[in-house]
Amino acid sequence: MKRIIVVGNGMVGHKFCEKLMSHPSREEYEVLVFGEEPRSAYDRVHLSEYFSRQSPDELLLAPVSWYGENKIELHTSELISEIKPAEKQVVTYKQEAYNYDYLILATGSYPFVPPIKGSDKSGVFVYRTIEDLDAMKVYASKIKADGKKKAAVLGGGLLGLEAANAAKELGLETDVVEFAPRLMPRQLDQAASNMLKAKIKELGINVHLEKATIEITGEENIEKMEFSDGTSLETDMLIISAGIRPRDELAVKAGIKTGEKGGVWVDNKMQTSEKDIYAIGEVALYNNGVYGLVAPGYDMAQVAVEQITGGDKVMAEVIDMSTQLKLIGTEVASFGDPFIDNEEVATIVYENKRSGIYKRINVSKKGEKLLGGILIGDSSDYNNLFQIFINSIKLPENPEDLIIPSKDPKRGSAIGSAMDFPDTAQICSCESVTKGTICGSIESGECENLGGVIKATKATTGCGGCKPMVADLVKGSLKSMGKEVKETLCAHFSFSRQELYDLIKINKVKDYNEALNLFGKGDGCEICKPALSSIFASIYMETANKQVAIQDSNDRFLANIQRNGTYSVVPRVPGGEITPDKLMVLGRVAKKYDLYSKITGGQRIDLFGAELHQLPHIWRELIDAGFESGHAYGKSLRTVKSCVGSSWCRYGMHESVSYAIRIEERYKGLRSPHKLKGGVSGCIRECAEARGKDFGIIAVESGWNLYVCGNGGATPKHAILLAEQLDDETCIKYLDRFLMYYIRTAPPLTRTAPWLDKLEGGMDYLKEVVVEDSLGIAEELEAEMQELVNKYKCEWKEAIEDPEMMKRFKHFVNSDDSDDTLEFVPMREQKMPRPW
Repeated sequence: MKRIIVVGNGMVGHKFCEKLMSHPSREEYEVLVFGEEPRSAYDRVHLSEYFSRQSPDELLLAPVSWYGENKIELHTSELISEIKPAEKQVVTYKQEAYNYDYLILATGSYPFVPPIKGSDKSGVFVYRTIEDLDAMKVYASKIKADGKKKAAVLGGGLLGLEAANAAKELGLETDVVEFAPRLMPRQLDQAASNMLKAKIKELGINVHLEKATIEITGEENIEKMEFSDGTSLETDMLIISAGIRPRDELAVKAGIKTGEKGGVWVDNKMQTSEKDIYAIGEVALYNNGVYGLVAPGYDMAQVAVEQITGGDKVMAEVIDMSTQLKLIGTEVASFGDPFIDNEEVATIVYENKRSGIYKRINVSKKGEKLLGGILIGDSSDYNNLFQIFINSIKLPENPEDLIIPSKDPKRGSAIGSAMDFPDTAQICSCESVTKGTICGSIESGECENLGGVIKATKATTGCGGCKPMVADLVKGSLKSMGKEVKETLCAHFSFSRQELYDLIKINKVKDYNEALNLFGKGDGCEICKPALSSIFASIYMETANKQVAIQDSNDRFLANIQRNGTYSVVPRVPGGEITPDKLMVLGRVAKKYDLYSKITGGQRIDLFGAELHQLPHIWRELIDAGFESGHAYGKSLRTVKSCVGSSWCRYGMHESVSYAIRIEERYKGLRSPHKLKGGVSGCIRECAEARGKDFGIIAVESGWNLYVCGNGGATPKHAILLAEQLDDETCIKYLDRFLMYYIRTAPPLTRTAPWLDKLEGGMDYLKEVVVEDSLGIAEELEAEMQELVNKYKCEWKEAIEDPEMMKRFKHFVNSDDSDDTLEFVPMREQKMPRPW
């Protein structure tokens, strides 16, 4: 077996691994990956979205487990410090040596920091990694607490504008400083830059062009940027995004050929000057160029895989740098040569300053060929224009029709349909997916819809810009096969809900009968009436009190009708947040009118802001009132959610509340590899969302159906049917076996859904173990669970009854004082911790 070592675990390094894993000869190679960051590869293209995500893990290209599943040895937080080509060996910073047969340099680039005096001051950052963004978040909170709120970005290119958006997301007043006379000087002409500048200013971001920064002043922290023209800009924080430089220091040290301005030299096979060493991505110097976009890097990764495994794929002579993106809420795209300007070229421009749209295309003088273009404010035509450019498709008689809106609606689109492109047209540049591959996956029967095509081809999974065109190709392929089915609302309206929405809005229809006369037939039904009432509400903010006759029974009376004809009243509690005063009001109302009370959703109330020394006192009061620990802090059973079931609901088939209580009482405190959540629904309408849980129980006419291994969160998955039509005792028996088998066999911190995915034999095997007792361990599993149930103790009660345990609930070892550094600020009649 030959060993491949990949140095660098960024997007391109990960893509190399991904491509190798899908190659038929994958088993012939042992793969080791070294990354100096503390986490596995993540999506840098969408790095600014980190501020709106709950966890950096949401940016991961694959979980760490993916590497193990594919037998890739991943080393994070481990820097390669030396390459020894003669010995075919790499050495880590720990002085550990690893031999290789093939070496892949995917070390990427580092942010270029101009030699500006004062750039080492506190408050100056680069924009490259999650750690950079974390540091920015902390510093921004710090200066805002001191009453400061100004940030500047040095660099008006792609990354600079992303960084400006990040600063804006941090709640800072933001300025962009650019040395060139226009924004994004490599992609935009002056008119496009002016349009983009105007749109950015509308969002509250100031732009300063033709500014050369000569010094960053301030005592210890940055206070001001001084420019060569004698002007200056006060700022409390600076993000430098002035370009990138290849991380080629390993190659230089090893004597591998590099360019004069940096970058590891490679040929069209991605081979360096040293045998069996390849360079891909931003570190590679190909045709005297370094390419900072992800698509060329992915192409390089594919070429390297093909070359190592005996293929003959090589890089194209000319690297396409076309790009489509959304910067600070503004659509921006460029393709081909956006600046070409000579006697053989005709430039066509459409500019609408009122709408903030600028479009430019460059065509050959005779109007036969598209050479390049720029789109600002509206890039919806980018994919089609790019395909016309890249495939040299003949232009329409009037090329201006490609970008100038036609006043004649009968003329249709001058661009035509994606189905008209040749099969060789590359639709997804990031993943090199052609039209033929997309359409072929539908025509062969391999895929039946857009989701299937994405899964099979990985199209749209990079930047995502090609998704509309991929969707059009899927629809076009299905239509050509006679498989397209028109979605209609009901027998009375031959339109989908979306079509009806547009018709009602455009024609300003405000009455159901008018809509039925214009667009429908007959008298209507209980399907289309509530649907149209919803449309009217969505367009006109119309309440259910206006057209009462077309509302369903619940909307008609503004409450949910129950099994015995009574109604439930559910007041809004935004975000689950409620003051103690409001909570007591609900209690008084429920008592006065003798109402049944039930907590919805996760079915618990969370109390925030308790100090460490207060916990035992709080617990004692709760325990005295009959409460127990909810184990929200543990990898254990959290809740068993229920609907109201047959006790109240007219659809309920079984008493789901009582059964849910029985299940939760049985498994409370049960520790497991990861948190467990359950649900019990009283009918197939699934109000308890049981199939989104680790175990879900749904009532059917003859008993309970038991579903397992579902979960919500970042990767939601429906639970799968384990057994059906079970009585109460059998359902619990199977649940005992399932939970114990999971507890027994799952790796640490693995939810039931990924555990099942990795279980050899999958659900069929699990059914054999749990239902059929194929391993002969059923009684053993049941006995183990019963023993755990019998040994349950409330952890809160245990703590407050043991003086030794109580000692740990103190802020200070030698004092009973509270922590006087805690600070709170008001928030909607309650309180919250003061922001960092």
